[in-house]
Amino acid sequence: MTTAFYSHADCRAHDMGRGHPECPQRLDAIQDHLLATGLSDGLSMREAPMAGLEQIERAHSADYVQALRQAIEPLVDSGDRLALDPDTSAGPGTWRAVMRGAGAALAATDAVIDGDVANAFCATRPPGHHATHSSAMGFCFFNNVVIAARHALEVRGLERVGIIDFDVHHGNGTEDIVADDPRILMCSFFQHPLYPYTGAEPKGSNMVNVPLAPYTRGD
Repeated sequence: MTTAFYSHADCRAHDMGRGHPECPQRLDAIQDHLLATGLSDGLSMREAPMAGLEQIERAHSADYVQALRQAIEPLVDSGDRLALDPDTSAGPGTWRAVMRGAGAALAATDAVIDGDVANAFCATRPPGHHATHSSAMGFCFFNNVVIAARHALEVRGLERVGIIDFDVHHGNGTEDIVADDPRILMCSFFQHPLYPYTGAEPKGSNMVNVPLAPYTRGD
């Protein structure tokens, strides 16, 4: 079984400031663990490509994509940081990072569908599951998993796709985009109540939400 591992140096250039928990060192921790355990020896290491805007717009409104691009691309030259919400800000390296993150998810999807690899892991940042159809939030700008799911359905011809979201926080953005899409089943495991304080009541008939108490064990 071959596993592809997608990442890119551009994902380290996204920086939301000193002390922010969503930091470049998260990627270092993954790489260090792979080296320490020897798991990296069995991976097909690949660079994440850049996604195209038309691919992003399968999950997000064109107005949102254009507005975000116009807001954060100029930061490359100005060197400034732009706050999008109290938790989420963009800097000079953000636009390329978000496009690499989406591109990794797309490339991974293609590699698995084509039978090039058995499965794939994307070590990219920023993350994506809080990004809704028309807004950034919770450290997230574009919803990479929905971009990949819609690509699998609308470009690669799959009839059904499953999204399994396991995180201490509910994947509200993913749910917002795919709710009532009969081609997609979303199963989400998360602590509740906790940010973003959603998920107790599923938004669509294609949702299986599993809110869990703090310290719930695997069984």
